[in-house]
Amino acid sequence: MIDTHVHFWNFDPVRDSWINEDMLAIRKDFSPKNLLRTYNDLNITGCIAVQANQSEEENQFLLTLAEQNEIIKGIVGWIDLLNPDLDARLAYWSNFKTIKGWRHILQAENAGFILNKKFIDGLKLLKKYNYTYDLLCYHNQLPAIINMVDQLPDQPFVLDHCGKPDVKSQDLKSWSENIKTLASNPNVHCKVSGLLAEADWKNWKEKELFNCFDRIFEHFGTERVMYGSDWPVMLISRPYQDWFNLVHKYAERFSAEERKLIFSDNAKVFYGV
Repeated sequence: MIDTHVHFWNFDPVRDSWINEDMLAIRKDFSPKNLLRTYNDLNITGCIAVQANQSEEENQFLLTLAEQNEIIKGIVGWIDLLNPDLDARLAYWSNFKTIKGWRHILQAENAGFILNKKFIDGLKLLKKYNYTYDLLCYHNQLPAIINMVDQLPDQPFVLDHCGKPDVKSQDLKSWSENIKTLASNPNVHCKVSGLLAEADWKNWKEKELFNCFDRIFEHFGTERVMYGSDWPVMLISRPYQDWFNLVHKYAERFSAEERKLIFSDNAKVFYGV
């Protein structure tokens, strides 16, 4: 089994200011060794390490961790897609085969950034190096994401955290409609991850999360959905095992072959691990 979405960091209160006082559970260092016992208990054999800091130094940090920890099967790093020397930077990083793709924290940007021609031109270069791209956005940014993805029919994308629906309010109508539209692009996949952060951290109900899962699997199917934890961010709500067990419980409605796609094979194909 592959966990397609984990983060590692040496906590820095200035750089990591997004981790506020309400998130005391994650205001500390997290390394692969913190995951090993849990992974062993759950028979998870590998993970994809995803950037948390927007710098090329982050790529080297994750590469060093990957060299030291075989549990890391792939890396989603960060690169400046607006850089005039982008092609040269991609060529440089292509020497490091553990880097499978890239991500920018689009949830912090506006539609003007997402639809900037230079940004989209940067995305177009990724195909040259067979890189994937992770889409991190809030539910109200999905129209811009759809517009962007429509311009890049050959680029493999994966939507992180189901596009961050408003789990807490259960106002899912426009999110559901946009998920249906986005999923109509066959080059877009989706991670079932990160929803605990969008729920009432301490008082969410299983049904609230399953309502979101329903829409994701209805539109993406089991062939384009992959399991992810969003560890350690998810620890603001529950232990790792609780999230894993929740997704596993939902997946019991699928066949053994479909569960294998969700928890393993889709990730292996998408990220090439």
